[in-house]
Amino acid sequence: MTAEPTNLERAFASRPEAYAAWQQLNGAIKARMDLRRYELATLAAARRLHSSYCCLAHGSVLLERFGEPVVEIARDHRSAGLHPVDVAVMDLAERVVDDAAAIEDADLQLLRDLGLSDTEIMDVVLAAAARCFFSKTLDALGVRPDASFRDLEPELQEALVVGRPIADG
Repeated sequence: MTAEPTNLERAFASRPEAYAAWQQLNGAIKARMDLRRYELATLAAARRLHSSYCCLAHGSVLLERFGEPVVEIARDHRSAGLHPVDVAVMDLAERVVDDAAAIEDADLQLLRDLGLSDTEIMDVVLAAAARCFFSKTLDALGVRPDASFRDLEPELQEALVVGRPIADG
C-alpha cells in the first residue's frame, strides 16, 4: 500500500525534476552538517519566513530526535537554555533571511570565536538560504501543512504555526 502523498509532494507534482533537484541540494547541504545544527538553523529561517509547514516539520525533528524544548526555542531561542553557539547559529540563519547583504565578516567572527569553522558557518548559511527557496515556494503556491501535524500537542502547534494554518483532516 502506498502512502498518501504529502501536500508538498502534491505541490511539486507538475515539476518533479525541480523537487528532485531540491532534494539533491538539501541532501548535499545536510550531508556534512551536524543534523541538530541543521534543524536549529532551518527552524530559525522557517520562523523568520513565516513558514508553518517547515516550522512544523523541523520542529518535530528537533523534538523527536533530539528531545529539544521546541516550544521554548520557537518562542524565543535566546532564552530557551541553548548553548551560545546554537543561539549564534539561529541568529545567523535569521540574518540570512532578513538581509544577507548586511552580514559582515565581524558577524561571522562571532561564530568563529565560538568554535565554528568557516565550513560550518557556510553550512548554516546554505541551510538558511535553501530554506528561503523551499518555504517561499510552498507558501507562494498556497501549500498548507499536512493535517497529520494536528496530532502534535496543541502548545507545540501554537508555537510552530507561524503562517498558513494546518490543513483540515
